Amino acid sequence: MTKFFIKVLLITLTFFFSKTSFGAHIIGGDATYKCKGVSADGKMVTFEVIFTLYRDSRGGGAQFDNPFSFGIYRKSGNSYSRVRTIDNIYVSNTSNIDVQNENPCIIAPVNIGVQKGVYKFTVTLDIIDDSYYIAYQRCCRNNTILNLVNAAETGAAFTTEISPEAQRSCNNSPVFEGLPPVLICVNRPLKYDNSAIDIDGDSLVYEFITPLTAGGPDGASPFDCRGVRPSPYSCLPPFEEVIFDEPNFTFDRPMAGNPVISINRQTGVISGVPNILGQFVVGVNVLEYRNGKLIGSLRRDFQFNVTVCEVTITADLSASAKTPTEFLVNSCGAFTIDFINQSTDARYIKNYFWEFDVNGNKETFTSRDVSYTFPGLGSYSATMIINKSDGNTAECTDTARIVVNVFPSIEADFTFEFDTCKAGPILFTDKSSSGAGPIQKWDWQFGEGSSTLQNPAFEYEFAGIKKVTLVAEDINKCRDTSIQEIKYLPLPTIIIIDPNTFIGCQPANISFENLSSPVDSTFKYAWDFGDGKTSTDADPINVYEDVGSYNVNLELTAPTGCKISKRWNNLIKIVESPTAGFSFTPEEPNLYSNKVQFTDESENAFAYRWTFDELGSSLLQNPSFEFQDTGTFNITQVVLKTNGCTDTATAEIKVLPFVNFYMPNAFTPNNDGLNDELIPVGIFKGVNVYHFSVWNRWGDRIFETKDFDTGWNGQRNNSGEYAPPGIYTFIINYTNNFGKPEVLKGHVTLIR
Repeated sequence: MTKFFIKVLLITLTFFFSKTSFGAHIIGGDATYKCKGVSADGKMVTFEVIFTLYRDSRGGGAQFDNPFSFGIYRKSGNSYSRVRTIDNIYVSNTSNIDVQNENPCIIAPVNIGVQKGVYKFTVTLDIIDDSYYIAYQRCCRNNTILNLVNAAETGAAFTTEISPEAQRSCNNSPVFEGLPPVLICVNRPLKYDNSAIDIDGDSLVYEFITPLTAGGPDGASPFDCRGVRPSPYSCLPPFEEVIFDEPNFTFDRPMAGNPVISINRQTGVISGVPNILGQFVVGVNVLEYRNGKLIGSLRRDFQFNVTVCEVTITADLSASAKTPTEFLVNSCGAFTIDFINQSTDARYIKNYFWEFDVNGNKETFTSRDVSYTFPGLGSYSATMIINKSDGNTAECTDTARIVVNVFPSIEADFTFEFDTCKAGPILFTDKSSSGAGPIQKWDWQFGEGSSTLQNPAFEYEFAGIKKVTLVAEDINKCRDTSIQEIKYLPLPTIIIIDPNTFIGCQPANISFENLSSPVDSTFKYAWDFGDGKTSTDADPINVYEDVGSYNVNLELTAPTGCKISKRWNNLIKIVESPTAGFSFTPEEPNLYSNKVQFTDESENAFAYRWTFDELGSSLLQNPSFEFQDTGTFNITQVVLKTNGCTDTATAEIKVLPFVNFYMPNAFTPNNDGLNDELIPVGIFKGVNVYHFSVWNRWGDRIFETKDFDTGWNGQRNNSGEYAPPGIYTFIINYTNNFGKPEVLKGHVTLIR
């Protein structure tokens, strides 16, 4: 591969001058306006004014001034007067500019950065016969600029002029279409489109001009016009022009070049070949004509950076091998070769050029990818060039030199043999061939292993359909692949099973796992568990109901029909289990009688463990337990036999609330302190919901309460008229601790 290189030289001229910079940061800008409308009486017009500024974001300069003040002046002949000042305008829409600027030859230095910022404001002006002059003033420019005298103390002024014709016609200024180039390649053609658009359809003419300067390094006094931020109140136009370093540079020759840098007056295209490294200030003016009359202009100046550039595109293609100088493309048996282009960066590649040299005959192609048919076996040369120069321009270019070898074909193949009924190694035999001679290398992949032998033997651990791959390679490193499937389904040499236990407690769930290998899901299983039960599962579970010893038999049948079986005598032993059981008294305990006695009724038990829900436990044979609250509780008894077998019994106990109360059969509400109130007497422990009511003989409810401590005093609802003597009915409704509703009814005699 041959590359056209221009080595990067970080321009010390540009970045390491020893001169002092005074807050240098502004490297370009322009000012435009949009008409928003004329007043109904035709005496006033409103404009949106836009100042677009560019700052050096990596050169150590200041940030955008935020906020900033702009001056509006009236221009009468050559004299200027301040109309107003627009204060406290904040920068917006800040963004970084891609310094590569779509040039594939540029690798941007790390210390060059450009940031764009926009100031906007709207102003309404009287329509007058003079021009308005709107200005931004700021010092200073970069001290490394080559084409200006004393650049470090040279400021920048960006202005826009709104002529009387522009005011009356509600004109819109032209607007530049693109961003200025940040980096330009030295000794390479420059072609930058600096054109603008005008939405009013006015004619535009382009020219180089001298940029304006304002401010200086004297300080920050608002009344010092040589300060860094000159005040628009006191520092009025006209502004001075920058001083070019003549005779080397002038306003119409702002950059050195061969051919000289120039601007097309009709298109605005700046072209030439810059031939000196450094930074240069370039001013452009766009003249706006309507019906042959000049009605306005658009000014921009910008700092151009001329740097050394390196090729950033690479000629590349798919190849068998790559060296620093060439691509090696090998074809094994095929005379037609597809060349796949992998060159980068595609954004910057303008053309492709292929040349094939076949026995002295040269053929060329210009497509991105090429398919070429060679006449026969042999070695050939070719070349691919990206961005091949036409002799008039010096494009970034790169060349790929290609060596093509068309070798004889190669065919990989093999056979195999094995005992289909008995597990064992498979014998593989290589049958590969090549027109170049004997096979040199073999790469076998068995799925469970590999080999590099010509004729290997391999034994699989697991049965199944096996995919075997052979890659054969000849002396030319040509390769071919053969893939075959093998149905490896032999019987295992021995049957191995693994029960989860050999001794179980009656009844016992015994699970069996088949460990025989190689087997898979295509095999058939026939289990005989010795207790009259069978199974065809691979890993079955059998429930042994009776005490005793049992033989187990397993027969395996391969998909090929081959069979093998094995019998294990007295493999499983089932021993007797105890039988858990118990009773308890009282059967319906309550909080008054809350101690429960448990009586063991198990059989063949040796040890005991009782669990009283989550309240406690006991190891006694016949324990007792006191329940401290009502509710439903689960009681568990686990019994153990001397052989280690266990059994479990459970029961549910309901501890009832204790409710024991009675109602008097008569009462005398005469306020003598004796029997003045009808109220239940007794124990209400466990009552959750309570309702006490009294009814007269005509079915009229004359009293009710939900309070345990409130009785009936013989008055209607305990505060109304006195009830007459007689017999009354009472009803007490309540709910016990289990949510069961209860009712107590009776009669009481009221005596006066």
